[in-house]
Amino acid sequence: MSTLGLIGSGHIGSTLARLGVAAGLDVVLSNSRGPETLASLVAELGPRARAATPGGAAPAGDLVVVTVPLKNYRQVPVAPLAGKVVLDTNNYYPERDGRIAELDAEAVTTSELLQRHLPDASVVKAFNNIFFKHLAALARPSGAPDRSALPIAGDSPEAKASATELLDVLGFDAVDAGSLAESWRFQRDTPAYVVPYAKNPQGLGISADDPGTSADAAALRTALAAATRPAGH
Repeated sequence: MSTLGLIGSGHIGSTLARLGVAAGLDVVLSNSRGPETLASLVAELGPRARAATPGGAAPAGDLVVVTVPLKNYRQVPVAPLAGKVVLDTNNYYPERDGRIAELDAEAVTTSELLQRHLPDASVVKAFNNIFFKHLAALARPSGAPDRSALPIAGDSPEAKASATELLDVLGFDAVDAGSLAESWRFQRDTPAYVVPYAKNPQGLGISADDPGTSADAAALRTALAAATRPAGH
C-alpha cells in the first residue's frame, strides 16, 4: 500500500492523514465542502498530501477510509470504491444522525449499512472506538512495549489482513473482533469504546484534555468480551 484515500477529513480523517504522512504514505483527502477548503491542511502535511473530491479520493486510495457523519453515508460514491477495502469509522449518534430504526432495533450495525451501500467493496470497521487525540498520541513503532491495539471487524479475511497492515504502518496492533455483525462490540457505550485509552475516564466518556494511555491487545480483548447486548439480540 502506498496511498491512503480519505472520504471525510474531520478530526479522525485529518489525524489519520497526519499519521499516514508520518509513516511515509501518500494521502488524498476529501470532504463535502470541496478541495479548496483543505488547502491549509494539505500545506501542513506537505508534498505527500493532496486534496480531491470524494469521487477523486475513492479511486486514488489503495485503501480508503470513510469517516463522514453516519447520516451522510449514502453520499459516499459507490462505483469508484468497487473492489476496494474500505475502512469505516462511523458511530451512530441519533442526536446528530436522526433516528435509524434498524440501528435502534440493533437489527444491523453501522458498518453493515455501509456495506449494503457499497456492495462491491469490502468494508472493515476500524478507528471508531478511539478519541482522535488519543489516536494521534498513542501511535508507536512495531514492537514498542507501550503499543496500543485497535479492534477491527469485517466479513472478508483478506480485507481484514489489509486493514491490519495499515494499522501496523500507522502505529497500532489490530485485534480481530469478528464479522461486521459483531462490530457492535466496540460501538459507542461499550467497554471497548474510548475507555481503554483514557487515562481519566468519566463513565464511558473522557474529558477533552485527557492525555490518553496505552491499551494493549489483551486489555482490548477483555473490553470486547465484556460487551453485552439487550436481551433478545
